[in-house]
Parts: sequence; structure tokens; C-alpha cells
Amino acid sequence: MAFYEDVISEDQVRKEKEKARRLRKTQWWLSRIEKGICHYCGRKVGRQNLTMDHIVPLSRGGKSKKGNVVPACKECNNKKKYMLPIEWEEYMQSLSKQPSD
Repeated sequence: MAFYEDVISEDQVRKEKEKARRLRKTQWWLSRIEKGICHYCGRKVGRQNLTMDHIVPLSRGGKSKKGNVVPACKECNNKKKYMLPIEWEEYMQSLSKQPSD
């Protein structure tokens, strides 16, 4: 079990997920997803295909607030998982350095 899982309680994560559910219903969030563009890959996937991603994941102490959530396509959100921004950036750079087949 990773260190951060020991520090962040399930109750804290549950509370933050509830805050995220409320935030998804706000006009602020609806305007964020209006263009349907993923924050990470920049692809236009349509607003219905965007998810709310926590830049600093809840499991690593992130909060469900405006400065920590971005619209992300399901593919990027699934790949990012529990990575911090620097870890995600390193991951993306490693992909661009791999030779193409």
C-alpha cells in the first residue's frame, strides 16, 4: 500500500467526491466543458465524453475545487489515474520519445 493511501482517509475521499458531484452541476463547470476539449490531449471529444479530473488526485490529498479540476477525455483520465502533474508530464514525455513502429 502506498504512503498516500495511509494518510488520506476513505471518509475524506468520500466527502471530496460528493463535492465533485455538486461542482459538476454548476454553471462554472458547464462552461468549462462547453467546447468539449480535453485539458490534457487537446482533442475535441464533445462535452458528453469529458470527465472531471482532479489535477492532484483525491487519493493524494487533492480537493474538489475549481483550481484542482479540469475536463479530461476518458482515455486521458484513465491513463492519468493517480499521477501528480509532474508524473503525468514525465509519462507523456516518455511516450513521445519511444520510437514508432
